[in-house]
Amino acid sequence: MFRQIGIVALSAFLGLGTLAAIPAVAQADGFYFSFGHKNPHYGTPRGHSRYYRHHRPRHAAACTPRSAIHKAYRMGLRHARVADVGRRAIRVSGVRHHRRASIVFARAPHCPVIRAL
Repeated sequence: MFRQIGIVALSAFLGLGTLAAIPAVAQADGFYFSFGHKNPHYGTPRGHSRYYRHHRPRHAAACTPRSAIHKAYRMGLRHARVADVGRRAIRVSGVRHHRRASIVFARAPHCPVIRAL
């Protein structure tokens, strides 16, 4: 008897805990119905909803010469300058360990290193 009461109490506790953990649903600015010539639509207008205005997916920016120089400097290349900029790669030259050195970065996001010379 006490075991069944304990199981029911534990189930109720877990159920209330999951209900409390569910985040509040974002409320839209309006609700509409539309009966057009193709398909009936219903929902919220995208232009008026706060969710779609502020939570758009962002695309990562490609590597720029400025970010390539910054990354080369962090990698230990002193007096870094852009030697060549192409469609697919950026070459940065400078001095490392008292010798001339160059690093080639791809134009992809976060400037991946292709070659370090």
